[in-house]
Amino acid sequence: MLFLTEADVQELLPMNEAIAMMRRAFEALASGHAQNQSRRRLILDTGSTLHSLAGSFFNYFGTKVYATNPRYGAHFSFMLYDAMTAQPLAYLEANHLGQIRTGAASGYATDLLANPEADTLGIIGSGFQARTQLEAIRAVRPIKTVRVWSRSEEKRRRFAEENFVTSVDSAQQAVRGAQIVVTATNAKDPVLESDWIAPGTMINAMGSNAATRRELPEALVRRGGLIAVDSLEQARIEAGDIILADAWANVVELQNLKKSWNPNELTIFKSLGIGVEDVAAGAFVYERALATPERFADRNPARR
Repeated sequence: MLFLTEADVQELLPMNEAIAMMRRAFEALASGHAQNQSRRRLILDTGSTLHSLAGSFFNYFGTKVYATNPRYGAHFSFMLYDAMTAQPLAYLEANHLGQIRTGAASGYATDLLANPEADTLGIIGSGFQARTQLEAIRAVRPIKTVRVWSRSEEKRRRFAEENFVTSVDSAQQAVRGAQIVVTATNAKDPVLESDWIAPGTMINAMGSNAATRRELPEALVRRGGLIAVDSLEQARIEAGDIILADAWANVVELQNLKKSWNPNELTIFKSLGIGVEDVAAGAFVYERALATPERFADRNPARR
């Protein structure tokens, strides 16, 4: 069994390839060549939670398990198996795997649903996940202007300097007039207002995956002419933005969508992060590692 580190994942999973793998994953779901198992959580009275999600993708299946505690952080791991024999193939440190594939899923959704000529992006949030959201959207649209806001002035200025974007002083400044918007926060309550967002805008809301939390206000969600989700089953459990607005009429799974953009319609991608995305990304990393066996021979007893 091959062991791959965070550094290996970062090197072997470039964003453009990750976006292509998300496309393949959702096409495989649509054609019956993939399966997804929604996230499950074991919650302790210590504040620690064990999360697990799983999926299959052509010749592979696997599971990501991660433990979180609000005071002490999060720890991610992913196991990849052979779908035919159930043989374990690889163990991956999975913090960056999750970060990259989450950005890539938004990149894929943006490529399907945003204005093809969109060149202005507004981001609320300047943490770990915001970076790959930015990278992915830059990969699929001709972005010229990026404005970022977050509660921490220090963090948003550092984010702006490191990613060559503009730090602004309010959420409204970040998103008003933007053709694409990203919310990448840990907020419990909405971080923007409906009247800041014009028709034709595409929103990637990816910060919350709990039924009691939301980044988008009810009025904005109800304006959505199309609301895409990566999994309807999982969305009904943890998509607080949709659950709290009770706005299911226009919700469609990403696997069932083709490229479309309506300048008069607000579009939302409610990203939750699903197991099949991890399997598709993990399988790509594994196959890339096998293509350079000499580099990883010392970590794989079967190859010694």
